[in-house]
Amino acid sequence: MFEQTFKNIDDKLWKDAGCSSELDYVEQTSWILFLKYLDDLEKDRKDAAELTGKDYSPIITGKYRWDQWAARKTKEGKIDHHNAKTGDDLIDFVNNELFPYLKKFRTTADHADTIEYKIGEIFSELKNRLQSGYNLREVINLVDELRFRSSKEKHEMSALYEDKIKNMGNAGRNGGEYYTPRALIKTIVKVVNPKIGETIYDGAVGSAGFLVEAFEFLRAGSGIGTKEAKLLQEKTFYGKEKKSLAYIIGIMNMILHGIEAPNILHTNTLAENLSDIQEKDRYNVVLANPPFGGKERAEVQQNFPIKTGETAFLFLQHFIKILKAGGRAGVVIKNTFLSNTDNASVSLRKQLLETCNLHTVLDLPGGTFTGAGVKTVVLFFEKGAPTKKVWFYQLNLERNLGKTNPLNENDLADFVKLQKSKADSENSWTVNMADVDPASFDLSVKNPHKQADSTLRAPLTILDEMKSLDEESAKILKSIKGML
Repeated sequence: MFEQTFKNIDDKLWKDAGCSSELDYVEQTSWILFLKYLDDLEKDRKDAAELTGKDYSPIITGKYRWDQWAARKTKEGKIDHHNAKTGDDLIDFVNNELFPYLKKFRTTADHADTIEYKIGEIFSELKNRLQSGYNLREVINLVDELRFRSSKEKHEMSALYEDKIKNMGNAGRNGGEYYTPRALIKTIVKVVNPKIGETIYDGAVGSAGFLVEAFEFLRAGSGIGTKEAKLLQEKTFYGKEKKSLAYIIGIMNMILHGIEAPNILHTNTLAENLSDIQEKDRYNVVLANPPFGGKERAEVQQNFPIKTGETAFLFLQHFIKILKAGGRAGVVIKNTFLSNTDNASVSLRKQLLETCNLHTVLDLPGGTFTGAGVKTVVLFFEKGAPTKKVWFYQLNLERNLGKTNPLNENDLADFVKLQKSKADSENSWTVNMADVDPASFDLSVKNPHKQADSTLRAPLTILDEMKSLDEESAKILKSIKGML
């Protein structure tokens, strides 16, 4: 039922002049879903309070409650179409009354770690894009059919929301930056192996895929009691996100997965000066896929000891700095980072290898990220001791990856198995730092078990053939001139 409802919602949004892409569909679905989720959450909290004989003070009050403006019901439990706002009245109420009311929660909340504060932040960043109050009414009616009360319902809803994020990533218009393949994220989480009681951070949080999967990983483990559950809710997962839409989607994704007040800040991570990071600001685990290919302004670069316009390289410096001693990381980055010869790349490789143990590099095939032509690697490292040797694994698949053939967990099973012992295989090998050029710190992926492609000709052979062809062309031109 949920899946069909989501399709029907997209159909309604497609008809509205204010929504033009998959990104708009996700954004607009998100704020309406959030308010319905909040209504169900308040019902659960009220029921729990009544069981213990306590009073419950609702977060949303009066005419702003879902059952007052969105889904006023008849005695039979059906939408009261005679009294429900629609058309221009509905648009006017949402834009000029509801959103301003919800924005105020950011200033009235007790502190930033509350769901009240998150409500205020979300509705300070969002705006209603639907132009037709009739389309909005139909979407609201569809969302009202959804339920967030049981664990099963919440799980199904979170899975569907993930699908919407994935579709957005496939839709272009920079949507790919919001979506990292879940099979890859799960594998990175398994290898880094976070523990209950550790703090987990993503400074380029996007749709919060890494934090969500780390939450699921920890929640599936043993020894989760009331104390541990509270720790997971409040003091385990942290993130920062620069872009408004990604911030909203990340918050919503975490809430749907069961984290009620996500510790995600809407800020530019790279605007923070590295020298200002203190021990209290550091984390045990970093999991991230920072945006690559971006160019940061000169004033942002001044926050970093290694100056570069490449966004991903600035993020890597940030991640190294913000890890606690003994902290662990799994970070996706362009594979050219391993071999670029520019000063910034060499200096950053040197810093990584001298301050951290880069114990594993996973080399991913092209097409891993839909819509992105670049090749990537995953760096797994631990802060506090220099690198002595690096274990490489080259993921070689017998098929091309793409929208219809995405990466799956089975593709990565051999990597996960071998990584534990860092054994050699057809696709894996170890490089000792003693064999790495100390001037360039070149870590190019060169699988010693793979024969060079015999179909590729040596440069001298190509030059000889070009010379021969030139001589033949000259003879032909000469003979043609002789005939004229």
